[in-house]
Amino acid sequence: MLRGHDVVCLSTIDWQFIWQGHQEIMSALAANGNRVLFVENTGVRAPSIRDLPRVRQRVRNWWRGTKGFRQERQNLFVYSPILLPFPYSRIAGWLNRLLLVRSLGRWMRAARFDRPVVWTFLPTPLALDVIRSLDPLVTIYYCIDDLASSSPGARRIATSEKALFAEADLVFVTSDRLRERALKSSERVHLFPFAVSYAKFDRARETPDHVPDDIARLPRPVVGYVGGLHQWIDFPLLRQAALALPDVSFVFIGPEQTDTSDLAGLPNVHLFGQRPHDDVPRYMKGFDVGIVPYRLSEYTANVYPTKLNEYLAMGLPVVTTDLAEIRRFNAEHGPTIAVAEDAGGFVAAVRQALHAVPPEVRDRRIAIARTNSWASRLAEMSTLIDGVIAGRSRDRSWEDRLRRIYRRSRGQLAAALATLVLVYVVLFQTSFAWWVAEPLQVAEPPRQVDAIVVFAGGVGESGVAGGGYQERLKQALDLYRGGFAPRMIFSSGFVFSFSEAQVMRDLALANGVPADAIKLETNAANTYENVRFTHEILAAHGWRRVLLVSSPYHMRRAMMTWRKFAPDIDVVAAPVLFSQFYQHGRGASLDQLRGLLHEYAAIVVYRWRGWI
Repeated sequence: MLRGHDVVCLSTIDWQFIWQGHQEIMSALAANGNRVLFVENTGVRAPSIRDLPRVRQRVRNWWRGTKGFRQERQNLFVYSPILLPFPYSRIAGWLNRLLLVRSLGRWMRAARFDRPVVWTFLPTPLALDVIRSLDPLVTIYYCIDDLASSSPGARRIATSEKALFAEADLVFVTSDRLRERALKSSERVHLFPFAVSYAKFDRARETPDHVPDDIARLPRPVVGYVGGLHQWIDFPLLRQAALALPDVSFVFIGPEQTDTSDLAGLPNVHLFGQRPHDDVPRYMKGFDVGIVPYRLSEYTANVYPTKLNEYLAMGLPVVTTDLAEIRRFNAEHGPTIAVAEDAGGFVAAVRQALHAVPPEVRDRRIAIARTNSWASRLAEMSTLIDGVIAGRSRDRSWEDRLRRIYRRSRGQLAAALATLVLVYVVLFQTSFAWWVAEPLQVAEPPRQVDAIVVFAGGVGESGVAGGGYQERLKQALDLYRGGFAPRMIFSSGFVFSFSEAQVMRDLALANGVPADAIKLETNAANTYENVRFTHEILAAHGWRRVLLVSSPYHMRRAMMTWRKFAPDIDVVAAPVLFSQFYQHGRGASLDQLRGLLHEYAAIVVYRWRGWI
């Protein structure tokens, strides 16, 4: 078996999902001295409401580890990535690729993974991009399902899967139908149906311990199924079988992944739910017949049932629906499995399977399972992988290494350029900046107060001397003329040739405001001092209600400062209604972005200083 390599597995299931070939293969490789990183499913379709428990579990798995990475056992590590759940969106795909490649790269550097063997069960565009970025020693695609036919949301996977067939160094498939499809794009295709951990089932069969109590107490005979109760189970067929065989106990061991109401309420049907994988052989020991009741579809036409060899390893008779891979299995091993074409045939096959058979029939089932063990499968697979590695070692040269370095550099440059393009589009061609700016705005309907307070801008958000005071002064004049207050207070310590507060006073006088209705505050250098020095004027005159005029996007910080420093003053936010500086179309300008960034940075600084 393969030994001494670093392996990255891109899985279609999570590590804690029903134990299947994914976990079996990677556990065996880790036990044989390879270091394995098992990357949990990154998705073949957008999630739905029924996937919420799995999403919650993914988040919990991420928190269990370090940045999503954790060690499950010696040489075996698991990564639970959190990504955008849109596997065929270009923008989401780009972001996911950036996140996943960067996370994997950092972990591989920390763990000193070098040129891994990439073993993928996942043929999505994201998986293909990740494989290319890792510069693998060998790429293996183990195609175990026709994922494109598994759901409407996964149909678009066909394009990237075709590319993966062509690019992979080795393609392993579990069924004839999958082999036929893979051969259209690759000559490196090998048939390896899922196998059985034979030693584990052999021990359980030969050990004279009791079956679990919950199955031992059921009336015999017992017809059993192990696996997920998913959309591909023929529930109407099972209902007919249970009704036709009322003296038979039907036991189902596995999670309920779809509606099981067809079986609900039947007295001889028992849904046990999921059980630990190590206990599965003991449960099967309580079966008299094992079943594979899949409905016929384009998807199941490509399926090789994992549980088939597990039943046989326990010496059980097996009854299945008319699956193509079961027909092939019988052609290869002889008429071992009873195949039913309809519900009536299924019932008849179960009845027949319950009859006693000579010991040599049972022994033959076990012998067939032994030839389909994971140990023999992995030995054959490893021979093929070692052959590819040996060929790579002979061909390796300084030219090959230089090409890899340049490929990696091109990838990094492309990622950097793509990042810049994305940032440019988001900031300058979309409304993202204005969505970010929205929380900065505060405005209230004006009401009667003691004074109108104007905080002038200095260089303010525009970065230009005097760039904001004109609009603020006009807003204050409109409020004054509207009769909302009998006086104004102009606050600004900024001087550029002339005092900004004095300039505002002169303009107000020119617009008909009496001199005795204007107060000046000329010392403030920032918003905090605007509030502090203006409050002294208000306190000296006994004024307690004000309309505050400032830039729309400065108003949040100004109001927070008022509430912190002078909670005794009733401040009404009355920002500039139509700010020329903040007029915008779809995107923002560089000056506008700088102004918004300045405001958010100022809020952080004010909070750190305790001013808000």
